[in-house]
Amino acid sequence: MTVVPTMAPDGPIVAFNDVHKRYGAIDVLKGITFSVRRGEVVCIIGRSGSGKSTALRCINGLERIQAGELTVCGKDISAASRSELRRVRQDVGIVFQSYNLFPHLTVSENIMLAPRRVKGMDRATARTVAEEVLAKVGLADKFDAYPEQLSGGQQQRVAIARALAMQPQLMLFDEVTSALDPELKGEVLRVMEDLAAGGMTMILVTHEMAFARHVADTVIFMHQGRIHETGPGDVLLAPQTPELQQFVANGL
Repeated sequence: MTVVPTMAPDGPIVAFNDVHKRYGAIDVLKGITFSVRRGEVVCIIGRSGSGKSTALRCINGLERIQAGELTVCGKDISAASRSELRRVRQDVGIVFQSYNLFPHLTVSENIMLAPRRVKGMDRATARTVAEEVLAKVGLADKFDAYPEQLSGGQQQRVAIARALAMQPQLMLFDEVTSALDPELKGEVLRVMEDLAAGGMTMILVTHEMAFARHVADTVIFMHQGRIHETGPGDVLLAPQTPELQQFVANGL
């Protein structure tokens, strides 16, 4: 199924323009500006509380901004209605640290649920899509398994497959490997590397510095609600600011 772009092909798929986000009196995002091109892989790094996950959640409309402009897939979601947000979310897949799989459904049923309910896919088409995305994440043999029969890494790969089944234009990953041990973490990172190599537009909040250095087209270092430093993956080898130097030195 072909996804029809809702923007000019050469325009940014995500654009933050002086975006502010507050929780009560606490400023979490203090005027951030950046854009993401189609096919680009962007890694957002920073300490806990720096605003990186909040920025990611704003892209999907899970958090609404108070000031500035945020455009996603050609739509200004800072002023979008609920129905408009629902349409944008069909083009934006998001995967969290927790897998959030339905334990009473099989792997395939977890994956087919949203395409059938949200996109109105018939069962045969949804089944074909489920088979395709499970093969993409290396779990074709787990089609009829239940989540409890899978390792944490396998469950996270199913969560990625579930997001891919909606055929998004953009994938968001929010610290998806932070709860996994090193071996299982490697499984998930390899899937994400394959997606990047295949041209998927991706924005990741991550603490995986080696992954960010080797896979990201752009690394964004956030500090105290602001974008403090940005550049290609090699910026992590020669950070320019004391804050990023300390962050990299601490191995965070």
